[in-house]
Amino acid sequence: METLLTRFGFSLFLLCIFTFYDLSLSFSPIDNYLVNCGASLDSTVDNRRFVSDSSDSSNSHLLSSAQTFSLCAGTLLPGLPQIYHTARVCKAPSKYVFYVKDPGTHLVRLHFHQFSSSKLNLGDSQFHVLVDGLVALTNFTGGNLVGPKVMEYLLWVNSEKLEITFVPAKKSKFAFVNAIEVISAPKDLILETAQYVNGDKVENFEGLNKQAFEVVYRVTVGGPKVTPFNDSLWRTWVPDDEYLKSSEGSTKVYFSGRIKYQDGRASREVGPENVYDSARLIQSKNALIPNVNLTWEFPVIEDYKYLVRMHFCDIASISLGLLFFNVYVNGHLAYKDLDLSAVTNYLLASPFYADFVVDADHSGVVSVSVGPSSKSMAYTVDAILNGVEIMKMNNSVGSLDGKLPAELVLKCWLRRSVGILLPLIALVCLLLSLLAIMHRRKDKVYSVPWSRLPVDVPEISPKQGKQQLSNKV
Repeated sequence: METLLTRFGFSLFLLCIFTFYDLSLSFSPIDNYLVNCGASLDSTVDNRRFVSDSSDSSNSHLLSSAQTFSLCAGTLLPGLPQIYHTARVCKAPSKYVFYVKDPGTHLVRLHFHQFSSSKLNLGDSQFHVLVDGLVALTNFTGGNLVGPKVMEYLLWVNSEKLEITFVPAKKSKFAFVNAIEVISAPKDLILETAQYVNGDKVENFEGLNKQAFEVVYRVTVGGPKVTPFNDSLWRTWVPDDEYLKSSEGSTKVYFSGRIKYQDGRASREVGPENVYDSARLIQSKNALIPNVNLTWEFPVIEDYKYLVRMHFCDIASISLGLLFFNVYVNGHLAYKDLDLSAVTNYLLASPFYADFVVDADHSGVVSVSVGPSSKSMAYTVDAILNGVEIMKMNNSVGSLDGKLPAELVLKCWLRRSVGILLPLIALVCLLLSLLAIMHRRKDKVYSVPWSRLPVDVPEISPKQGKQQLSNKV
């Protein structure tokens, strides 16, 4: 019995050590604003505290507060976090200001969920959103939301504050938001250089980290959904089944060991263990190498550039130096004879990622593929993929949604306001003029005409008067 207790105590000690080790490696952002919009109380989601925007401790400042109000859901929403039971509603352009302590790449997440109350139906909203001078959303409407939706952006911030502005699309419409996250990102999350795949030509794309991005897809390949609770940056990764063009020739693989992160390479913040410990792969089971590629297709909006990040981790090979394969983006060869052993300093189960920039064409699809290369070997793994991220990049006018810059979006609201104000001023002037005319006519009807008597007539004596009268006769 004593031996059993000793073993149990030792196991508990080891568990505490590993738990403390993991906590010491967890990412702690310097800028970490979590705002529960429209709520009077704070709320906790995935062990994270969202602070009420009505609280002084929120460290954010809501401008134009006279034009906003809080809204609570008319009924309880079972199964949904508390942050989706309230909202901040804006009837005119209103903005949150967040003070930045750590310049560089920041994550911005906007939470939306439409509900009805006795005062308002959030489904009737229509609005634009500007994030630090960037157009993030145009004509966004709550009526299209089926459930909670999180819009995520990554952008470079090099000033002392970051502003998020909500602009109603029309006077009869309004804007709303349920919760906001502003988080300073790890320095290695977006690097300066990527590979620009332009047809069959691959060249360096510089200044990547200074671009703005909207996360469109974040997919874990071959594994189950990864929730924010299991991601050090509180991200959601969805399964790849919906985007896989064909599973023929592919095999799912799961890894129960520990993912070996290395300094200077892919970190936990780049991709969590839950993404790297599963994959789809192509494997030759005989002397013939399969003549097949695995392809995933993602619908996108044309006329934008997209950052395609592909995650790899060799969790299937039995030895180093056996895995060689090609990587394709939009059908073009982007990485030839990728050797995961070489790029991970000859360590199995060690993650690696590659960034590619592509143009979205009229097809409206960005595709990624992996397949055997001329160096692939029989009886081994011939291709592997663990995860994919697709991010839309801002266009030339600084927009992620449309062709209007932020200045024109705001001017459109001002013109509408002036357009409404001028008719009102004209109507008031017309009414005042009518009142003045009516007042004048009233004076003419009820007044008695009169003339002023002369006061400078000379005095005439009775004798002079009699003389003047006789002369007239």
